[in-house]
Amino acid sequence: MTEETGLPDSVALLWGLRDTPRRGRKPSLTSADITRAAVGVADAEGLAAVSMAHVAQQLGRSTMALYRHVRSKDELLALMFDAAMEEPPELPAGCDWRTGLTAWSHGVVAVHRRHPWLSRVPISGPPVGPRNLAWFDRALGALAGTPLTEEEKVRVVLGLLTFINGEVRLAGDLAAGYEDNPEAFSRAYSTALRRVVDPRRLPWLSRVVEAGVFDLDDLRAEEDADTDFAFGLDVFLDGVAAHVARRG
Repeated sequence: MTEETGLPDSVALLWGLRDTPRRGRKPSLTSADITRAAVGVADAEGLAAVSMAHVAQQLGRSTMALYRHVRSKDELLALMFDAAMEEPPELPAGCDWRTGLTAWSHGVVAVHRRHPWLSRVPISGPPVGPRNLAWFDRALGALAGTPLTEEEKVRVVLGLLTFINGEVRLAGDLAAGYEDNPEAFSRAYSTALRRVVDPRRLPWLSRVVEAGVFDLDDLRAEEDADTDFAFGLDVFLDGVAAHVARRG
């Protein structure tokens, strides 16, 4: 808890309230400067390349100069995660809750595609940063006209975030795997399954294989990933719609 704000230290940091000087000259370096540089490093080189020393080098400062504003790499990651989320887009005017949440979900995915390292940042608690809370608020707003209770709205949004984060993380893992071994995502996968999947032991998978579901030259084509995400999102929202109908 900070004496100046009465807020938890992590919250004060994310809202830019911790390094505001009471008096004297305006500091030549701020946590916002450090965060922008760190996000630039992560975008260009990946999350593993982010270190206090490397960010300091990008800023032309000493590492100790950074520690006066950001006390640890964990703090830096928290700042980066909030800053990279950017401001959420406005939802379509007059849209229903489903259209709103669909647009919101694709907006989250678009941010992750611009900053692929986001899915690698450890999440250690509920959202408290200004931009993450803005996204949270926008999703809750999409549900404003439904008969759901406030608690149910939160549960819907958290469930949707779980789905989105899982899809984004999986897509990132598959992309990395594809770079290492493109052959594993080719038609060779289907050929291998046809040889090893025994219909007596794996009857339902065998039906999928025989139906030719995996008979593709590239299993991770971007258009297929988009289709998979849209299908999963529709199924999730179908469940929400059924619950909304029951509540109504």
